[in-house]
Amino acid sequence: MNKRLNLLLFSGEYDKALAALILANGAKENGMDVTIFCAFWGLLVIRKEGYENSIDKTISQKMFEKMIPKNAEDLNISNMNFLGAGQRMLKHMMKESDKPMLKDFLDGARHKNVKFYACKLSQEVMGFTKEELIDEAITIEVDQYLKDALESDIQLFI
Repeated sequence: MNKRLNLLLFSGEYDKALAALILANGAKENGMDVTIFCAFWGLLVIRKEGYENSIDKTISQKMFEKMIPKNAEDLNISNMNFLGAGQRMLKHMMKESDKPMLKDFLDGARHKNVKFYACKLSQEVMGFTKEELIDEAITIEVDQYLKDALESDIQLFI
């Protein structure tokens, strides 16, 4: 039986999402089973690029949709963001070092069959529909996440 890594991705910040996806890819490359439970801001990482759907949303949810990043590459960084200049600088340094971008790590995790779970409560509060998330995302309740975490060898909160 494979070792298991369980990540709870609560952050919607570029550098933290990058760390989660680097760990997920590395764990898969080392033969581990990996699940990522995306809650609240973590849902921004698994949104389909550019997807918008204001049908059946509350006014607050529609306003929220207009204010959040349209895709994972648009996420701010957690420190020294400086109105996006810090994020652009980080991406520039990654390109200069010939390192993959967040989207590349996300695509890699998807191709390696990392399991992506979306928190049902977070989806409902934030107004995200199943169609707005990547196809691999499975919506689950917190009790299902906790069961998965208890059965994992490593649990990390990012």
